[in-house]
Amino acid sequence: MEPPPPEHQLRVLDTVQLSPAPAPGPDQAVPFRLSGLDTDRNVLDVTFRTLRFFPPHPPSLDPLAVLPRAFAAALGLFILLAGKLGDGGRVVRSASETVPLVLAASDLSVADVDTDSPDSALLDWLAPGDGDDDVAGSPALALQATRFACGGVALGMRVAHALCDGAGATKFLSAAARFARGVQEPEAAPVWERQDRLGPRRLPLVIKPFERVLALDAAAAARHGPYGGAGDAQGQIARECFHVSNARVEELRAQLAGEAGLNLTTFEFLAAFIWRARVKANGTSPDEIVKMVYSMNISKLLAPPLPDGYWGKVCVPVYVALSADELVGQPLAETAAMIKKSKQEVDDEYVRSYIDFQELHRGEGVTAGRGVSAFTDWRRLGHSEVDFGWGAPDAVLPLSWRLLGSTEPCFFLPYGAADERRRRGFKVLAAVPAQTLPCFREEMQELSLQRHCFNSKQKL
Repeated sequence: MEPPPPEHQLRVLDTVQLSPAPAPGPDQAVPFRLSGLDTDRNVLDVTFRTLRFFPPHPPSLDPLAVLPRAFAAALGLFILLAGKLGDGGRVVRSASETVPLVLAASDLSVADVDTDSPDSALLDWLAPGDGDDDVAGSPALALQATRFACGGVALGMRVAHALCDGAGATKFLSAAARFARGVQEPEAAPVWERQDRLGPRRLPLVIKPFERVLALDAAAAARHGPYGGAGDAQGQIARECFHVSNARVEELRAQLAGEAGLNLTTFEFLAAFIWRARVKANGTSPDEIVKMVYSMNISKLLAPPLPDGYWGKVCVPVYVALSADELVGQPLAETAAMIKKSKQEVDDEYVRSYIDFQELHRGEGVTAGRGVSAFTDWRRLGHSEVDFGWGAPDAVLPLSWRLLGSTEPCFFLPYGAADERRRRGFKVLAAVPAQTLPCFREEMQELSLQRHCFNSKQKL
């Protein structure tokens, strides 16, 4: 991590230890079992950090007084967030466990913080530290609230990824926001039931052919996950924000849909475009098998569907694999059609088979290999519901870059309600090998918000 910023940029005022209502009985650690998706090695030893920027609060409100009360109340519903990860895919919770909430202030304005720069050192200091060295011994959740001179507020969050994904974390934040606004109940009561709903079958059975995209790796098993030593072969990873034009994406998506004879979604088009752009920029050997993986919500695909209040991991990884020569050489419409087909193959049996595959090979180092392109779409995670009484977030950013077994993820992010760019586009935050970044930038120009606006003016 970078050296701490100057004191005027960030001053820690206090650290509040938040606790749910005291548990009845003795202070004894009680284990709760996680689901088969929660204990996937892609997430089990990972903490995920996020950052949200909120508009200026009204003078009548002190956010550093409102937020501790709101989060303490929400922890009463999400009690196991005030716990720790234990061995064997369990969460351990005792009455003495607390969640740290750092309260900080800055003389800067939110406008002084570059939320389009994912490598900014200041962004990193606005959220609790990574805690990756000892995930099992760290609090499952840690929070930080920073009040800026302009009245804007940054909320940083670090959570054990095994306890929840983006959807689950948003449920917790939304509940806290409702308490802050004086609403006493969440829209749906939180539901645990993880082993009952998404545990391995009594006799594990793998019907879907995961061996086409997943392999067993003794080295990955020795380091307890797919990320240890990641990037050694490719060197430094660069992270950059790209501003994507809605109009240009829609134009190309419609063109490809006509070529494929299919109704392609924006995600299917964009994932195909960026995956090919990465491989072209990397100069990958033509006969090398390249893979992309994306996160798919399966809440309503299961039989029975997951209840609305379920806040464990509700996404399963879905893979597509091709030779680099095929990916670069075939029409982009064919790649997008392959992604659509992979989505259509995800059903209840896919999820059960994936969980059972992980259960059968848990100690053998399940991996998709190095250099996998990972994609996740955060544009519809319910960010607008996280309103503590002075507005929904103006920006939502990931600060972690280990996702779906990849160290080269790509996030699709919305602009905030107050950002005029929201009407014209959205953000793509991408991680690529540093030496390939110039070529990748050139590929991404085809989707650029700035370039499209400039060209539109020229046509006038």
